[in-house]
Amino acid sequence: MKKIALITGATSGIGKACARKFAENNYNLIITGRRKERLEELQKELTQKFDVEILTLNFDVREKEAVEKAISSLNADWREIDILLNNAGLSVGLNQIQDGIYEDWERMIDTNIKGLLYVSRNIMPIMIENGFGHIINIGSIAGKETYPKGNVYCSTKYAVDSITKAMRIDLVEHGIKVTQISPGAVETEFSIVRFKGDKNKADKVYKGFEPLRPEDVAEVIYYTTTLPKHANINDLLLMPTAQANAVCFNKTT
Repeated sequence: MKKIALITGATSGIGKACARKFAENNYNLIITGRRKERLEELQKELTQKFDVEILTLNFDVREKEAVEKAISSLNADWREIDILLNNAGLSVGLNQIQDGIYEDWERMIDTNIKGLLYVSRNIMPIMIENGFGHIINIGSIAGKETYPKGNVYCSTKYAVDSITKAMRIDLVEHGIKVTQISPGAVETEFSIVRFKGDKNKADKVYKGFEPLRPEDVAEVIYYTTTLPKHANINDLLLMPTAQANAVCFNKTT
């Protein structure tokens, strides 16, 4: 019987790369996201390429009732979830805190913190009942170091760091693994979202050095799931070779 991975925010970037990586390794997938068309395209791609089953759940992690409805719709076979990858997240805006935009703050807090909690709250009891499971939360270097104009985004990723530690403590008695993967600069839609569609600004973020690719992060995420039952990676910080910390880069231009 194939293992099952549930991946939030699977329509782009790290989530999409992880969906491909897990399907390649014979996992059936539950992929979630806000963009229905992208979910269906990914479902079609993966089922044509690999001998796996793909279930799509179209919802926004910020909407508690939608999360509950989607997870409660899973039948007995799909509830045998081995991996929960809490990948859905974003950064919006890059302002000094005194100039912050309330709507940007709320979008980040609702997605990065509350969304992760809503999904996890609905999956953790299933894993406990099943007697197995591995939760992987996507953190960030922003959850380890606060950088200029990162204020609220960094705060949400610090929260992910703390929530992951809390999950590890509370779930240890149930044998549920919990891991945080915290990447540095990864070239995805991240900066396009941060700069609200301004591609020129987004492109400048990755100029002069080689950032991580989503596939690099997916490789590491998948690796954490391959360890023996008695071994768990609690926290892993993954950086481009050209990035030493949140603000120190070796750029050629």
